[in-house]
Amino acid sequence: MNGYDLYHFHNGSDMGSWRFFGAHPAGEQGRKGTRFAVWAPDVKSVRLSGSFCDWRSDALFMENRGGGVWQLFVPDVSGGELYKYVIETSDGRLLYKADPYAFAAQCPPDTASVVLEKSPYKWKDSAWMNRRKKAEHFRQPMNIYELHAASWRKDAQAQGPADRAYYSYERLGDELIAYVKDMHYTHIELMPVMEHPFDGSWGYQLTGFYAPSARYGTPDDFRRFVDRCHAEDIGVILDWVPGHFCVDAHGLSEFNGKRLYERGHHPNWGTCRFDFRRAEVRSFLLSNAMYWIEEFHIDGLRLDGVSSMIYLNFGVEDAKIKEYNPWGGEEDVDAIEFLRTLNKAVGENCPGVFTMAEESSAWPMVTRPPEDGGLGFHYKWNMGWMNDTLEYMETDFPSRPEFHGKLNFSMMYFYSENFVLALSHDEVVHGKRSLIGRMPGDYWRRFAGMRALALYQMTHPGKKLSFMGGEFGQFIEWRYSEGLEWFLPQSYEAHGKLLAFNRSLNALYKKESALWQKDYDMDGFRWLDADNSAQATLLFTRSSKNSELVVLINFVPECYDSYRVGVPSAGVWQEIFSSDEPDFGGSGRTNPGALKAERVPAHGCNYSVVLRTPPVGGLILKKRKV
Repeated sequence: MNGYDLYHFHNGSDMGSWRFFGAHPAGEQGRKGTRFAVWAPDVKSVRLSGSFCDWRSDALFMENRGGGVWQLFVPDVSGGELYKYVIETSDGRLLYKADPYAFAAQCPPDTASVVLEKSPYKWKDSAWMNRRKKAEHFRQPMNIYELHAASWRKDAQAQGPADRAYYSYERLGDELIAYVKDMHYTHIELMPVMEHPFDGSWGYQLTGFYAPSARYGTPDDFRRFVDRCHAEDIGVILDWVPGHFCVDAHGLSEFNGKRLYERGHHPNWGTCRFDFRRAEVRSFLLSNAMYWIEEFHIDGLRLDGVSSMIYLNFGVEDAKIKEYNPWGGEEDVDAIEFLRTLNKAVGENCPGVFTMAEESSAWPMVTRPPEDGGLGFHYKWNMGWMNDTLEYMETDFPSRPEFHGKLNFSMMYFYSENFVLALSHDEVVHGKRSLIGRMPGDYWRRFAGMRALALYQMTHPGKKLSFMGGEFGQFIEWRYSEGLEWFLPQSYEAHGKLLAFNRSLNALYKKESALWQKDYDMDGFRWLDADNSAQATLLFTRSSKNSELVVLINFVPECYDSYRVGVPSAGVWQEIFSSDEPDFGGSGRTNPGALKAERVPAHGCNYSVVLRTPPVGGLILKKRKV
């Protein structure tokens, strides 16, 4: 790292600090070895300990380069060697720390960093990458399958405890990619695959920000997995955690014997909050985001817990310990500036890559440009839509009319942000029940409710995200230590038919541009009847440049044989999709024939058709081409 790079590292604007810090194969004076570098200011010394020196703590002292940067070249150290830094604190303690910039780590519960040779991997996704640069992702279909790699499936042949029977990146590549392609999802979103010590954190409490978890294989194995996804036209989104980190002794916590990377603790999670006031911490995280994009060709980053970053007192109830910024507010102005810098950097340097915020407060302009006062994200999870929709779907059928506003309210604010409609892992844990477990009624009505929910999500404006297991109606909550209950769709007809329904709905979504081309344009959606609370029915249109669809969803079991629906124009309309198809587990109340529009006004339209409505279900109409 030259003086120019150090300058940017120390002022918080470095986007490539991993190229210097960490363990890098190198040569000096004709000898091959590894050069190590770490940032640890205000300490007496930094030593290198590892398998190459019998783990002695007094054999290899690193050189102080100034500014808290320590460096050492060790000859004859090659890939696969284990190491840690031994930090001698100002008060004489010795702390054994994993490398913050380690590119590989031991599989937990072991905690050492691993020297990694320069990757020989040759990418084969140039066609995908070139398309990505030119694509307007706002105007493309985006239907995300969110999954936890450790529990999507378990390896029945693996040795050791069942909860650690992880699928490898290679086996995920074999089975997951084929499944996602067959189900017609456009993207996968992986819950954090960076190295973490405790499975129960789901990957959200990290020790190895630069290391793909060894649970599933090597970094090159992960590269190959992403490459294979791209070969099948599947985008890869990573959950990324720049808000906090775990307190484990070998991690970033009190790295130099006192707070260095951290500002304090999150009372809700027992983790350390990153200190965005410190420039080197901003460089560490900014570089980390670019590392995953550049080194692993990641297509999008979903930032976890943005609310916990932008509010100084997130989760703090005791007024005596609350913090305030220089203007007396509770906003973390340094974290906000970091987010703006990050999003601007991704936008300017990584064409086609997007960032997505999980932000649960009412913070304005999350997806608006920084120059306009926004945070600069491309997308934001719509937590309001999720909460209102699930609360409505949990309500028993006789009471639904009085809660109709929970269905139509989302369009009152929808165009304030670029929203993603997310039904994520957070909604099927901690006693909330599975999605199908929330549905009222008997067995049939529960599955019908799942179909109605999915149809509503897929036809509502915004990109889509669903968590694994929901597509076939797993009744138990998600358990991180167990694989999904894949026997259900294979052994039980209702689950198999729900899976077939979601496969067909996903395929229809990709095919019909009206469902995604104008997600964020006000002329892409129009209410025909938003206020039919008495019949618990929604009626609206979705439009693209060349197509228009009419969507009807009935959220109660009562249905009608002659229901008049306004349509935008004359001609012959056709039911192109119904959630009530018998093949999907429905009752068969469909409209298979031609629906010729009559010049009878309805729902603000000059023309209308008469059709049968499904119980607890929906349908989509499209005009036939002449």
